[in-house]
Amino acid sequence: MPGTVLLLAASPVGKGCLVDAASVLPILAAVPPAVLSGTETANVVELADPLEPQAVLTRLRAAAVAPGPLTVFVAGQLQLDRRQHLPHLALARSTPATVRYTGFPWHWFREELRLRAPGSTSLVVDLHADAETWEWLRANPLDSGRGSAVYGRIAPPPNRRTVAGPAYMKAVATLLRSGHRPPLDQLHQQALARISPEAGTGTDIVLTAQAPVQAPAPGYLPPMPAPAFAPPPPPGHLPSPAPGNQAPAAAPGPLPALTPTAPAASTPSSPAPALVPVPAANALPSPSSATVPAGPPTLVLTALPSTPPTPAPGNPHDAITAAVESGRHEDADVLAAGEEQGAVRAHGAGSQEALHWSEVRADLAMLAGDPVRSCRTWLAVASARLGAGQEPDAPAVEAAVDRAHHQWGQVRDAVLARELGAALAELRSKVPGRRRGALANVHQRLEQLQVSG
Repeated sequence: MPGTVLLLAASPVGKGCLVDAASVLPILAAVPPAVLSGTETANVVELADPLEPQAVLTRLRAAAVAPGPLTVFVAGQLQLDRRQHLPHLALARSTPATVRYTGFPWHWFREELRLRAPGSTSLVVDLHADAETWEWLRANPLDSGRGSAVYGRIAPPPNRRTVAGPAYMKAVATLLRSGHRPPLDQLHQQALARISPEAGTGTDIVLTAQAPVQAPAPGYLPPMPAPAFAPPPPPGHLPSPAPGNQAPAAAPGPLPALTPTAPAASTPSSPAPALVPVPAANALPSPSSATVPAGPPTLVLTALPSTPPTPAPGNPHDAITAAVESGRHEDADVLAAGEEQGAVRAHGAGSQEALHWSEVRADLAMLAGDPVRSCRTWLAVASARLGAGQEPDAPAVEAAVDRAHHQWGQVRDAVLARELGAALAELRSKVPGRRRGALANVHQRLEQLQVSG
């Protein structure tokens, strides 16, 4: 099965730049796609110094829903936003004061890759941190998700007025140019061995986290693209659009295209990558530009059970993922509903555990092509988080409202769209999100729905 590779190199322009991240891309681009991926064939997408976080999110989401193994190479610079002190990958326009809006929140990697099959996703990273972020990293792990293998290093700030190079990633690329791709753990060790002491060995934070491996279950199909997401690009290297010309996820319509804000940055429930030494990008569509989700997959390898399924022992996410990948969306929702009810009984309806499973059910409704149920569930999650005292600008609250907005844009029944739109407008007045025009977008569509009857 073809693999997918995402090459991402980003750093700020100007005096805030700590690393010339894009300098490694010509070396990586010279590596055959099959060697980058470790598969017989591969699709490769390249993003060099992107300007907008939604451009990165669009590419990441397309890669995340592609079947087969996914390898993400990231070279760049980390900064903390000043409001919530969360790590962001700094993009071309990022500064310490604006990175919350101009950078790519690192926990988006975790959120967008969380539904992929265990053992199918790898991240290779070479990051530099400014002084504030470096101190934060000494006490906090850089969480990329429980299901992804992560290899790489984070380097401390270089000497003043010095722009460092992505030495680790260049070592990786040079090793791969030989045409041989060893297992990633071996490649990682070989790259570290090539870095001279001047390049940071001995002071770097080394990331080494292997992903869990799951054997295919009966009826398992490789992950297929989720409805309403863009398919992966054709085989071969696809360069990113020129700066200032990144295409949005959906064609512009008469209403402003609004990008979902950060996915939830809640505390992970599983161990984060080990540290040695020492958490939509489809634009929120206007009615004319929204994509109608496709129907469920037509190929099912196992018959639907005659009685409701019970959660499988072990990690319930694995059983749910297998059900979705084999087209058994109702079974997946029944499993998630059972976990949700158990969490409510054990921890309460407003607990993080219960809300997690509500969010899973909202995602499952989206994957099943049911935007009404998905929107309704995200609205309920957002209201529950606000009712529990979470701030309107908390990442989990903003994510829930933005995802409800995105799904509402795909509702075609006028009566249901008006009903959900009224609830969304009320929430949007409390949670405007990071992009201007979100509330106006809701009101404009509601006016159109009233006119159309």
